[in-house]
Amino acid sequence: MSSKVYFSKNCTPETVVALYRKLGKELTGNVAVKIHSGEKGNQNYIHPAFWEPMLKLVNGTFVECNTAYGGARNETDKHRKLLIDHGWNALPFDLMDAEGPDDILEIPDGKQIKKNYVGRNLKKYDSMLVLAHFKGHPMGGFGGALKQLSIGVASTAGKTYIHSAGRTLDQYNLWNDLPEQDAFLEAMADAASSIVEFFKGNMVFVNVLKNMSVDCDCCEVAEDPCLKDIGIMISLDPVAIDQACVDMVKNSSDPGKDHFMERVNSRHGEHTIEAAEALGIGSRRYELIEID
Repeated sequence: MSSKVYFSKNCTPETVVALYRKLGKELTGNVAVKIHSGEKGNQNYIHPAFWEPMLKLVNGTFVECNTAYGGARNETDKHRKLLIDHGWNALPFDLMDAEGPDDILEIPDGKQIKKNYVGRNLKKYDSMLVLAHFKGHPMGGFGGALKQLSIGVASTAGKTYIHSAGRTLDQYNLWNDLPEQDAFLEAMADAASSIVEFFKGNMVFVNVLKNMSVDCDCCEVAEDPCLKDIGIMISLDPVAIDQACVDMVKNSSDPGKDHFMERVNSRHGEHTIEAAEALGIGSRRYELIEID
């Protein structure tokens, strides 16, 4: 069966709210609102003001976790300072792995990993709104809903475990023995599946196709966007929304699409979507419904 993906060409905070209302899914209880806080020096990340109306509508809390690479977000004290510098601290915010130990989610059907190490505060939340900036990524090819679910929700140790496809939890040993590319992509899908299972359908996914560089918001030195802004998508299906975004770029007449898709294809990026569908957390078949 195909999943519904709603789309608007308008890239505004009000459009996110309108799409959420059109979707008709009400997130209840304590709502985690997953964002990417943006690495120090990055010029492309989506700023807090863009997401603020949606945060207030669901009465949620922005959530994030520390990273597994050098930079301004791999340690709690540094990350909290950057949150202030980027303006996130003015709104409800939870750095979920600021205090250990991590929680562990089991992944019995995982192809590469059987456990997902997540920030311990995840258990505080009843539902999750995943706000993703769709863009390229140096390792995964692209970043969207599935990356936010996997790398985004994992703790520092969890990010290390995913990137290494289960070889290590030590971030300082991560880059010495990286796995074969598809193993990493499958580990991302495995981790994403554990978050979908944790919330048991109480999730909504938003992908914003603006400021689309081949580099992720985790890059301190990132290329400027190579594509014009396309719009915003929303869905209950993380697989469908990521596939729809990739297809939207593929079918674009924008001359920058070849550069963007080279990044996606050279990293075999769509394999993450394939692996996630194989795990049963969504469908690559979708119905795209455009609204004004």
